[in-house]
Amino acid sequence: MKKKAILLCSGGQDSATCLAWALTQFEQIYALGFDYGQRHAIEITQARALCKKAKVDYLCLDARFFKQLSTNALLDQKQKIKSEKKSLPNTFVPGRNLLFLSLAAAWGHDNDYVDIITGVCQSDYSGYPDCRQNFINSAQNSLSLALDSTIFIHTPLMNLSKAESIKLMGNLGKIHWYADTHTCYEGKFPPCLECPACKLRQKGFIEAGIPDPLLLK
Repeated sequence: MKKKAILLCSGGQDSATCLAWALTQFEQIYALGFDYGQRHAIEITQARALCKKAKVDYLCLDARFFKQLSTNALLDQKQKIKSEKKSLPNTFVPGRNLLFLSLAAAWGHDNDYVDIITGVCQSDYSGYPDCRQNFINSAQNSLSLALDSTIFIHTPLMNLSKAESIKLMGNLGKIHWYADTHTCYEGKFPPCLECPACKLRQKGFIEAGIPDPLLLK
């Protein structure tokens, strides 16, 4: 096992899976979350609950300035969430993953962390360009150059479908953790089951043949 890593922890399904995975790979995990004015801010509460369960320290950074940069359905509750097949979904927050990785690397620089874990995935995702492997490769290189230090970005879910990541969680013995996650873009519990995030989550559990613990609460 490597010594320590930063985990980008949103409180969602994928970051919970990455948290379970990280505990098998690193001796010490520090979780970072972000309040960026998201309509589903309940995920921050769930991130804290997950980290408490995993006995991992959690810090939520204030990134609410995002509302000054972009207008999209995740930051503007008046907008109806849409998923367009021929264009980016209107839930895309420009620069979000790049900034989150940059903030994590900056925090890690002063706290002696060079490993960063994020739950991005290009094989079963919502069409976001900052969830692709080529972006991660570029970000890793740029952050290493910017900090004059070798930064490692780990993406354990990059090539897994939602069903495969759920099965990974099962193999890690942490399926029950999903009961403390939040995925719904509308920020609702029970989840709306209609938004793109809810539908992708449902699809994964159906294909995995495993009941979603969140819906059994």
